[in-house]
Amino acid sequence: MPFVVDASVVATWALPDETTQLTSQMLDKAALEGVLVPPIWWYEVRNMLLMAERRNRILPAQSDQFLRRLNDLDLQIADTGDGAATLRLARTHKLTAYDAAYLELAIRESLPLSTLDERLAQAASIEHVQVFMV
Repeated sequence: MPFVVDASVVATWALPDETTQLTSQMLDKAALEGVLVPPIWWYEVRNMLLMAERRNRILPAQSDQFLRRLNDLDLQIADTGDGAATLRLARTHKLTAYDAAYLELAIRESLPLSTLDERLAQAASIEHVQVFMV
């Protein structure tokens, strides 16, 4: 079954010093089952790569290679979803609109959510969304 994955998990896939056994398992799961992400994900991942380059954590060539690897995944970018629901979730759980977009998508599609963000994971649990690792 596919799952929703946020940028915090994807960052560990790109940055070797942040990779853990659990995040590696999530990458394997993504390769096998596919992932669904909200449109903001596209920008968050690219911004994370740019910040890592600027901090000399990775080279531009590594960013480019990572983006090519992401293209090999069964990765679907969802539509923008329900804006009112996203705002409600952000207000209720004191999330950013960005994080609430991941939660709204997981709820709307009845999919598990993978995140390293504790506040988002807690909100997902309250909303009865299965959470993969924190």
